[in-house]
Amino acid sequence: MNLLPKSSKEFGSVDYWEKFFQQRGKKAFEWYGTYLELCEVLHKYIKPREKVLVIGCGNSELSEQLYDVGYREIVNIDISEVVIKQMRERNASRRPQMSFLKMDMMQMEFPDASFQVVLDKGTLDAVLTDEEEKTLQQVDRMLAEVGRVLQVGGRYLCISLAQAHILKKAVGHFSREGWMVRVHQVANSQDQVLEAEPQFSLPVFAFIMTKFRPVPGSALQIFELCTQEQGKPVRLESAERLAEAVRERQQYAWLCSQLHRKAGLGSVSLDLCDGDTGEPRYTLHVVDSPTVKPSRDSHFAIFIIPQGRETEWLFGMEEGRKQLAASAGFRRLITVALHRGQQYEGMDTIQAELSARVMELAPAGMPTQQQVPFLSVGGDIGVRTVQHQDRSPMSGDYVIEDVQGDDKRFFRRLIFLSNRNVVQSEARLLKDVSHRAQKKRKKDRKKQRPADTPEDLPAAPGQAIDKSYLCCEHHKAMIAGLALLRNPELLLETPLALLVVGLGGGSLPLFIHDHFPKSCIDAVEIDPSMLEVATQWFGFSQSDRMKVHIADGLDYITNLAGRGEVWPHYDVIMFDVDSKDPTLGMSCPPPAFVDQPFLQKVKSILTPEGVFILNLVCRDLGLKDSVLARLKAVFPLLYVRRIEDEVNEILFCQLQPEQKLATPELLEMAQALERTLKKPGRGWDDTYVLSDMLKTVKIV
Repeated sequence: MNLLPKSSKEFGSVDYWEKFFQQRGKKAFEWYGTYLELCEVLHKYIKPREKVLVIGCGNSELSEQLYDVGYREIVNIDISEVVIKQMRERNASRRPQMSFLKMDMMQMEFPDASFQVVLDKGTLDAVLTDEEEKTLQQVDRMLAEVGRVLQVGGRYLCISLAQAHILKKAVGHFSREGWMVRVHQVANSQDQVLEAEPQFSLPVFAFIMTKFRPVPGSALQIFELCTQEQGKPVRLESAERLAEAVRERQQYAWLCSQLHRKAGLGSVSLDLCDGDTGEPRYTLHVVDSPTVKPSRDSHFAIFIIPQGRETEWLFGMEEGRKQLAASAGFRRLITVALHRGQQYEGMDTIQAELSARVMELAPAGMPTQQQVPFLSVGGDIGVRTVQHQDRSPMSGDYVIEDVQGDDKRFFRRLIFLSNRNVVQSEARLLKDVSHRAQKKRKKDRKKQRPADTPEDLPAAPGQAIDKSYLCCEHHKAMIAGLALLRNPELLLETPLALLVVGLGGGSLPLFIHDHFPKSCIDAVEIDPSMLEVATQWFGFSQSDRMKVHIADGLDYITNLAGRGEVWPHYDVIMFDVDSKDPTLGMSCPPPAFVDQPFLQKVKSILTPEGVFILNLVCRDLGLKDSVLARLKAVFPLLYVRRIEDEVNEILFCQLQPEQKLATPELLEMAQALERTLKKPGRGWDDTYVLSDMLKTVKIV
């Protein structure tokens, strides 16, 4: 039996509804949920003694069930004579105080201010089928009539799917009238979405429009959203922001319905936000492993990433998460990253917060009452302490944070919040500067500090940093590239002139300065804030052999190249500079640094036997091939060393192709340099093997 219209426009037709109810007979038709599914929101906004008008009542049992729990002052109207006759017959003896009237809601016969509540379950959605002028005029008449028959302080309670054009019309109309606008997501509607047909994957909302007495000249508008997780509504600044928040809920519901029905949707990620502040609290990534054999215990698991480790390849990259999911042995694994700036009491608290929400992302076919395991590394949530937060006019917001690694050692990191999953700079803290000691010193400082002293005092420069340790693999590879210079075993006694473009936390030039005593380094940094960060937080300092130039690296090199032979040439030039434009396929360096005319300028300030070392981060394969071709055109000898589990590739460029070395010779030179650097009395990290950095080098 076809009970649905061929066109949505038929929803506004009297003939359609007459035929609909004749065909359906006395069986109730419940739009958008039953009384049990809606009772929580109905009881919240309707008091038992209030006079209620139900518009477009149809043959729903909703009014009857409200009557049976104590709501006696209910008047029902509908445009269909057939359904009004059915409902009168059904309720005449059992519910004598409830009335059913055939009436057009666009021309109601009630006096002004007759009701305290107008209840609408799907009627506005049925009428507002499109945004044609005729339809909008009908809806204007309907909503004007709703406003007329409501008392001041009364409420229009509309149950709706809140499609964009319907929300826009309802919110726009009543906010212009000076009413308070609230949208409340109906509890349990998410469960309905998961069980619904694919084309009906939308949650149900209630619009609560409260009539205020008009105030001449007042422009006050109130917009609120109340979601099913929250007991109290959140005030929003505009109708547009309210619409955006509703759309986010709808998109989440659609995503859940898709994940519930099938696996392998590709890369799926979402943020779960703090209900009170709206700030992101958890970032979830859904990873399906279709090759895992289904069994009762292999359906679904949650993996909590320890704080501070979300940037690691295994957790921060899609390929890493796939590997993690496959090794964990679950058909669907959800990784959960914890956000800085949020407080977490422990694994049990996180599990309690997430349990209900993550079950909405469970795969189809999972047994009911299945226990979902929460996994982590070592069973804890890690340690993260934000030491400093500030804003650079050039680089944007950034944080300095100390995190605990998997070896229980602490590391200091610089993170730009515009790209919060990328560690900009990192340094290991000395063992005696434990997390507990840092907290104790901070507490002691707080006790001794005068009331007007800022709380955020920086750590003493250089005292906490292990300067002998390079955290970044690409920095280790760049240092290994110094073995390409002639006579590496003599480099400690050889004057070296180096140019490093991109300072960051300063660990790369600082390592060179401390380990190569005859080196003289010019570091170029475009952002003066980064020099302050490096000095205050990463133990960096300038000296007669280490000078920092606050300048654009492009301008600095162009100026040097323009001086010709007057300027002394560099033995080593290093580029470790990131792009500020996230839309490019290459995030390091900015494209202008690898334009061929500029590369010619780099060549002009490099000694004939020197080496130009470039950190390349490029996800666009076509663009990367173009960069390599341009480099090769200027520097005939080009080695490439890819960093495992990262996008970074280190390029070693030289001018004389006859200097080309086979891998065994490269390794021998790296070993000679390492033996020199490891001589007694010199600090050296034994885990850093220079020759390992050059084992996989390839010549382009």
